[in-house]
Amino acid sequence: MVEQADSSVRGSSLARASAAMAVATTVSRVSGLLAKVLLVAVLGLGMVNDSYTVANTLPTVVNELLLGGVLTSIAVPLLVRAQQEGARQGEAYAQWMITMGGVLLIVATTAAVAAAPLLTELYLGPDTRANAALTTAFAYLLLPGIVCYGMSALLQAILNVRGVFGTPAWAPVLNNVVVITTVVVYALVPGEISAHPVRMGEPKLLILGIGTALGIAAQAAIMALSLRRSGFRFRWRWGWDRRLSEFGGLAGWVVLYTLISQAGMVVITRVTGQGTTGSVATFNYAWLLSQVPYGVLGVSLLTALMPRISRAAAAEDTAEFVADVSLGSRLSAVLLMPISALLAVAGGAIGVAFFSLGASDVAAADRLGWALAAAALGVVPFAITMLQLRAFYAMKDARTPTWINVIMVLVRSVLCYVALAVLDPRDLVVGVTGAMSVSFVIGAVAGQIWLHRRVGPVQTRRTLAGLGRAIAAALLGCACGLAALAGLRSAFGPFGPVADAWFSLVVHTVVVLAVSFGTLALFRAPELRPAVDRLGRVFRR
Repeated sequence: MVEQADSSVRGSSLARASAAMAVATTVSRVSGLLAKVLLVAVLGLGMVNDSYTVANTLPTVVNELLLGGVLTSIAVPLLVRAQQEGARQGEAYAQWMITMGGVLLIVATTAAVAAAPLLTELYLGPDTRANAALTTAFAYLLLPGIVCYGMSALLQAILNVRGVFGTPAWAPVLNNVVVITTVVVYALVPGEISAHPVRMGEPKLLILGIGTALGIAAQAAIMALSLRRSGFRFRWRWGWDRRLSEFGGLAGWVVLYTLISQAGMVVITRVTGQGTTGSVATFNYAWLLSQVPYGVLGVSLLTALMPRISRAAAAEDTAEFVADVSLGSRLSAVLLMPISALLAVAGGAIGVAFFSLGASDVAAADRLGWALAAAALGVVPFAITMLQLRAFYAMKDARTPTWINVIMVLVRSVLCYVALAVLDPRDLVVGVTGAMSVSFVIGAVAGQIWLHRRVGPVQTRRTLAGLGRAIAAALLGCACGLAALAGLRSAFGPFGPVADAWFSLVVHTVVVLAVSFGTLALFRAPELRPAVDRLGRVFRR
């Protein structure tokens, strides 16, 4: 009873801490979805979108390799430890991180822009259907955004440690607004992007490239302003910091982790590029869409939970550490499983409903929808794996996450080449997204085993019970959704492809989510208790 009460208190605290972020992140994801829909409507799912997508990925790749992965993985634990030494020490450490990170990012950006053709060749390979010259042209415009990507990650970590969660959650909305404006301007300007030959000074190419880069610059700028308003004052801090050795040791393993991840992404991009034209963009959009529920709920939960996990690890409070990690896993499963099931059962409908407009077509949009359905199966294991990896980083263990990642990337890469060998090029993108999902299932299992070896019992049975409840509720919701759709179709007759997609999407959304969450609430899933209690108070009033 005491354990259940403690879990309820923790759940209520996390619900309050992540509520504002969830609202902001929802707006961010919706505006991001609108930006993607407009991009597909204007560019289609063809060669131009493939080239733009690969080039737009390169700045994040370089940033992750050099700094971003380190910051998002271990900056919060290290900043928390510095903050525990005193406010002045915490601020000084943050100043030092900004100084050193900024210098590294500027050097990296200069080198990446110079090496743009080599980066393009590495990711596309010789058999791609994307245009290498056009991808390189976009890369020259987008790679300067490496500085902004890195500083955004660093400033977000500092703001979170200082208890500021709202601005980092809202900042991507500004980025999306800039991108949406860019796409509208692109559509209004006459002409087309030339691929044979590629002309660097072409207005449409410049609008799309520079406008995309300005979006991430605006995101970094608003977080810098928020940090200043929080009372933080920046000073250049050079030289040796006594925590540099600790930071460097952890960073080395995280950089290796990121190198392994990007090697896996090279495999995915090269394999997907051998499918039909537009497959690279299709994979990218399917993956981003599958991350929407994790971005709204999982990231908000993880952001609120990580400082607590870090403090428990720093205090060597194993019981508190295990309780928070277990709660995070169970909350991730219960909150995300019904939405993951919805994306899986309604993936095709989502693709046609949102992405068969403008320059796109129904067949390409349907293929994107099935890729989304395959990617959705990995949402919950992905969320659990990310929580487990952050738990290891909180314990100052960056080696174990790297080995877990090795396992996931090996499984993913082997499955991708199996898909390339046995699937039709039109279905290759679905096979690749399915390989991603399977790799995250393997990663979550490996992470749980390693956590048990590291800290002892980690409430695995309780976690599996929560996961089992979520799966059962989601399956029941999917069965009811399919039955309801079949009955309504027989009653109202056939529709056109787009109208039927919207009809299916509405029916599945209402039925699958209502039945899934309703079943969990009916059987009093402990993870939903804080939300159910709050709704009960509202109805009683």
